[in-house]
Amino acid sequence: MTVTVPVRDMKDTSAFTDLVERERNVTVTKNGYDVFHCLSSNEWAIQRDEIAKAKLLSRILLAEREIETGDYDDYDAFVAEVRAEYGL
Repeated sequence: MTVTVPVRDMKDTSAFTDLVERERNVTVTKNGYDVFHCLSSNEWAIQRDEIAKAKLLSRILLAEREIETGDYDDYDAFVAEVRAEYGL
């Protein structure tokens, strides 16, 4: 669950760091509005990995769709086309 703190609470950096590590997700506000969000390094790594997995799954699904529709070139045809185009 997200903890919300005013920006002035960041002045005590040690206490703020402990809060972020303990709560893992802290929303900092200024004048009652969200200014930014702080994540622990562990939480950030987890989210980064989840995004990478989602991108990979998306690309795999796209590739499977291309194979089903026949909208692809095999490796040999691709290499021949690139060599011909660039004179390699």
